[in-house]
Amino acid sequence: MRVINFGSINIDHVYRVEHFVRPGETLRSDDYKVFSGGKGANQSIALAHAGVQVLHAGKIGRDGAWLKHKLEEAGVDTVLIEMTEAPTGHAIIQVNKEGENAIIIHGGANESVVDDDIQRVLDACEAGDFLLLQNEINSVDRVLLEAKKRGLFIVFNPAPMTEAIKSYPLEAVDIFIINQVEGEMLTGKKEPLEIIQEMQKHYPRSKTVLTLGKEGVIYADAKHQLSKKALDVVAVDTTGAGDTFIGYFLAGVVSQSPVEKALEMAISASALCVTRAGAADSIPGREEVKSKFNLL
Repeated sequence: MRVINFGSINIDHVYRVEHFVRPGETLRSDDYKVFSGGKGANQSIALAHAGVQVLHAGKIGRDGAWLKHKLEEAGVDTVLIEMTEAPTGHAIIQVNKEGENAIIIHGGANESVVDDDIQRVLDACEAGDFLLLQNEINSVDRVLLEAKKRGLFIVFNPAPMTEAIKSYPLEAVDIFIINQVEGEMLTGKKEPLEIIQEMQKHYPRSKTVLTLGKEGVIYADAKHQLSKKALDVVAVDTTGAGDTFIGYFLAGVVSQSPVEKALEMAISASALCVTRAGAADSIPGREEVKSKFNLL
């Protein structure tokens, strides 16, 4: 089985700072680097590193040609990536001394998806394929509708979360992967277990994976619920940790691993990710994760 990831591809401009810049403040950065990024591209690289066949679908400008090569080097099939005249999407990322981040995104080519693009991508899908979506491209609502008609297994990471997502045809989603902020915006609830309960009430046929940062993760479906603790590591940069988790968890689902095993591998991979700088560049390989944490 394959994953078709219809998602963003960004150039990440990363600034290491003492603290996040405040209104009216001019702040000197301690370091500056350029990385490949975008939630979509990061998740595709994580999937490839986890050993899954993944096709990335998306759009870049001519300034982003190197990003396509970066995906290919990671083992991602890029046949569904289209180059346009629009500038490549980019992100301005501040990383503070605790390793936390604050991010501004400009969509660029990621937000130039039209109906022909949707048809082109979905025509490349086959029965049994998984379709992975985030919210860094436009027309996600139309992609959800069309993908559902074709019977694809849909995994949705509603990030960045916006009010518009609530009007999407979310009943089409098979697996939601959300963090606590996204869960609160979707359900109106703040406590993790309340979020899970509301998700199950509104989307009873869907599975929900709720990530809680240092507090771990909760998984729930119509019959089961389980929690896993996070691993205690010293964070250097949390950028890309969530994307690493998603890629590795979905890899477990695709390979039909038990949910607990899929979560364990995903938690371990994201823990290793935060000990390194960058987004895509910090995503570890499967064998490295297994060796580091003595996983079978």
